Formats: sequence, structure tokens, C-alpha cells
Amino acid sequence: MIKLVFQKDNIGLGKRKQATARVFLVPGEGNLIINKISGEKYLQYNDSYLNLVWAPLEKLSLDKNFDVIVLVKGGGLTGQTEAIQLGIARLLCKMNKENRPILKPFGFLTRDSRIKERKKYGLRKARKAPQYSKR
Repeated sequence: MIKLVFQKDNIGLGKRKQATARVFLVPGEGNLIINKISGEKYLQYNDSYLNLVWAPLEKLSLDKNFDVIVLVKGGGLTGQTEAIQLGIARLLCKMNKENRPILKPFGFLTRDSRIKERKKYGLRKARKAPQYSKR
């Protein structure tokens, strides 16, 4: 088991829908650990999810220089994956200011603020109304 101690300034925070990811970058050889589980196993060996997570590091050619350790909670796999991506991008910008103009055009630093709309009174869901009956 890995026991890690991190300073508060070395955390990249990413959010998407209901998911929140705390990302830590450690010098290493390109391992991904999510909630103390191998990243490939946690993301169910889904290549699209894995590509999303590694994209900011690959754009900077740093994917083999760092181990990514993530603590994530809430939401589903898609929201968690995009939260991890945002956390990695933010942490890379915090580590080196010159990374920001490289990552910004790809949209890695944009927080997707869309969340689930609340249910309204008298409706079945947020917008779905009961069937209209004329008589």
C-alpha cells in the first residue's frame, strides 16, 4: 500500500457534473492510480476514458515523466474522467506557467459547468410533463 503525503499547493482540483477529482503528480514512469486502484482497471480498460485522462500530459510530452495519483468521488465514469483531465491540466499550469498557452486551445482548462437540472413541481422530471388529456 502506498502512503503519500502531499502539500496543499501540489493538488489539481477538477470538477464535472457531480464528480470531484483531486489530482497529484509524482515523478515516475507514467502510472495511473485512481482511488488506490490501477487506472486501467478503475476505468474498465476503456480506451476513450484513458485517452481523455492522458491527453494533457501527451500534449506536453510529459506522459512518461509523471505518475498520476487521483482521489475521485461522485458521479459516473464519464464525469470522473473529465474531472481528472481538468485536474491534471490545472496542476500542470500551476507547476509551470508556460504550459497554459499550450493547453488552453485544446479546451483542457475549461470547466464544463453543465449539471443536472432540478425537478420541477407538477412535472415528472425536470421538463417531462404528465400526458395531456383533452377529456
